[in-house]
Amino acid sequence: MSLVPADLQYSKEHEWVAKTESPTIVRIGITDFAQSALGDIVYIQLPKVGQVLVADSICGEVESTKSVSEIYAPVSGKVVAINSTLDKSPESINSDPYGAGWIAEIEIEGDPSGLMNAQQYTDITA
Repeated sequence: MSLVPADLQYSKEHEWVAKTESPTIVRIGITDFAQSALGDIVYIQLPKVGQVLVADSICGEVESTKSVSEIYAPVSGKVVAINSTLDKSPESINSDPYGAGWIAEIEIEGDPSGLMNAQQYTDITA
């Protein structure tokens, strides 16, 4: 069974969204369910700082020993930070998808919409 932290929000494409200390910035990544399905991650294409993302559009790519999968933006906004340590250690997504394996921080306007809570996400991955 996958780890699904209760304090995060989730997209149907298996990305997570976490609040940060700033009310206008969220942190995103891929879920434990997604990293488990992918297998050993060997490469990640991160979005670029300054890039404007539209929710549900492709913002990056993750490559594993099994396949290549697209990463979808779970929210709309501007990329203000990326986890550049993933360039050298993409396997951090496998070992710590909700911590060291975060992908980007996005500046948003208002509260994100169309996301699921932990129970709703658990229901679709069960």
